Amino acid sequence: MSDFYTEQLVKKQATMKDVFIKAFLVALAIVSVFVVLMFPVAIIVPVVVITVVVFLIRRLNVEYEYLYVNGDLDIDKIMNRAKRKRVFSTNISSMELLAPEGADALNQFRNAKVLDFSSGMADAKRYVFVVAENGQITKMIFEPNEEIVEGIFLMAPRKVVK
Repeated sequence: MSDFYTEQLVKKQATMKDVFIKAFLVALAIVSVFVVLMFPVAIIVPVVVITVVVFLIRRLNVEYEYLYVNGDLDIDKIMNRAKRKRVFSTNISSMELLAPEGADALNQFRNAKVLDFSSGMADAKRYVFVVAENGQITKMIFEPNEEIVEGIFLMAPRKVVK
């Protein structure tokens, strides 16, 4: 029997919140430079502030990698194409439902905790993956390609709405 393996990389679009944070951080760095002009003793302040600003701005450059292998779905958050962090991992056996966003079948899960691992683009085809683990129901929003949806459908056809 062969393994079903597929992966997909989705780049998160910058939201207005991200733009505001970047603008605030840049303004903070500029103000820290002016602090040195007024208080030359505080030369360490802009060095520390600029280092923190660069670090935080790099963390705002986010991509999500979806990895589906034989019933296991893993989602990693990749920050600035350098640092990877696993943000979601589950098996199809704990899945309650996979449906396109806005499907009627999702109405029964209105009060579930929501995790969004999508690009944030308005025209993207987003799916909601409902999982029940440890007595808690979670809705995970993501943008799988057709291969991932088909792989999940092969493992649990009654739990997938196409």
